[in-house]
Amino acid sequence: MAYVLGVDVGTTRTTAAVCRLDGARDAEIALVVPSFLQLTDAGTFSVGEFDVAGWTATGFLRRVGDAVPFSLGPETCPAEELTALLIMWVIGEVVAREGEQPRHVAVSHPAGWGPYRRGQLYGALRAVGVHDVTLVPEPLAAAENHAVRARVVPDSSLAVFSLGSHAFSASVVRRSQSRTFELVNHVEGIDHHTGGDFDDLLGALVRGRLGKDGVVSAAECEAAKRAFGPSVVVGGVEITRDEFVEEIRPSVDHLVSTFVRAVGTVQPDAVLLVGGGCRMQVIGDSLSAAVDCRVLAEAAPEHSVAKGAAVAARLVVVGPEAEPEPFETSVLVHTREASLRFPVGEITRPDDEEFSAPPPRPPVDVSPLELPPRRVKRVASALNPVGRRSRSEKSDKYDDEDGR
Repeated sequence: MAYVLGVDVGTTRTTAAVCRLDGARDAEIALVVPSFLQLTDAGTFSVGEFDVAGWTATGFLRRVGDAVPFSLGPETCPAEELTALLIMWVIGEVVAREGEQPRHVAVSHPAGWGPYRRGQLYGALRAVGVHDVTLVPEPLAAAENHAVRARVVPDSSLAVFSLGSHAFSASVVRRSQSRTFELVNHVEGIDHHTGGDFDDLLGALVRGRLGKDGVVSAAECEAAKRAFGPSVVVGGVEITRDEFVEEIRPSVDHLVSTFVRAVGTVQPDAVLLVGGGCRMQVIGDSLSAAVDCRVLAEAAPEHSVAKGAAVAARLVVVGPEAEPEPFETSVLVHTREASLRFPVGEITRPDDEEFSAPPPRPPVDVSPLELPPRRVKRVASALNPVGRRSRSEKSDKYDDEDGR
């Protein structure tokens, strides 16, 4: 069955979703894998697995356009090349399962990217053989995912609160007359706590009970944070929800106040919660108290951007005018209710002339850095993916974890 593919490369995990061209408009998750790319001395690479015998790179999407490359053993490779290799691998995995190539691929990226960084990624994707691709800002992808299920009238606005393991952002998007979305405002969090920081705060609470010799793993804290009920047991210690909320309240208030400033005078129809960090009930409760509109989230908010990217890829192929408006004004649940969970751009094709040069930089007096010679082409051409794991292994292990 003909399909399109959406890929969301997060700092910690990469998610792929497919959308059928002759089926329902909803996208479905096809793959979730940690955003690790490892080079071995044999010249092969693996994705999503860590082996001490190899050289591992992670977090490369956020460094696309950075002049300083990653060092993988004897090789140096820019962040955009590593990102393109990961996307190429993801496409190959999905093709192996679907039995055919996708009709189109959409890749999400941070909303703050300008023409230079988008151009760098486009060029790297073309270098590894990925040509039919559209880049979609993350908040626009989230809005497209929402618009599949809820009617969004032209000129109305949506706010997007994104909280992942290592990134926070607040955005406002507007529905255009052509039934796409445009970015109105966007703020990237810099000094804000994110999902990984909340894991650390929970770990600190547990170690405070265990004493100076107490040990608790970050993975255990992450799993407990996502599963919080009235209380949770971590490392043999019971922590109540109220205790945890009291510990993280200043950080949550900081996130919410930044979001409110980003929204400004705009009155959005709804706030969409995106990213695995939004699984914490206190996020939805605090936002509901701060804004005068619905606050909506999916059961797995870390998958919203990938699914929205797939919907955006479908729109590229069939056109927005061919898609009927949803009958329901909303099928989503307000976060104040018991069943929190569900809540996406002008989608343009790349113009090479737009990406001719990087933006000007202010003059800085620094000593030149002697970098080792680049051998990126050798990496891209010589690396061969190692064996694949089964779909059930990947899905069961990573599906429910923070995705960004």
